[in-house]
Amino acid sequence: MELTIHSTFLPHNDPAAALGFYRDTLGFEVRKDVDYGGLRWITVGPPGQPETSIVLTPPAITPGITDEERRTLIEMMAKGTYGMIILASRDLDGTFEKVQASGAEVIQEPTDQPYGVRDCAFRDPAGNHVRINQV
Repeated sequence: MELTIHSTFLPHNDPAAALGFYRDTLGFEVRKDVDYGGLRWITVGPPGQPETSIVLTPPAITPGITDEERRTLIEMMAKGTYGMIILASRDLDGTFEKVQASGAEVIQEPTDQPYGVRDCAFRDPAGNHVRINQV
């Protein structure tokens, strides 16, 4: 069996800010931008990798979710403890400088980790934890 990652979902609470971060700062291309009932699902992905996408989705709209669960998810987003993604860059320091210059909240500057990875980390506009590994 051979599996690949097709898409992953991250919540957003401001579509314009999400586009600004993922398209303008990280350089991802917009593949779909779907408006439904005043909510937007935005699919982005790295150029040259059409098989892999991130779907930026309105938070806590899953049918059947309770009001208490919805409040908890929104609180977790605000704390930056709900969504996370790990990206990779051949030029970690250059990527870090570009993302930092965008005003994104820095969680960690480029660091050589004891487990053998050099990485850095930010929060996107919705609070999602975005970690970037050197490859």
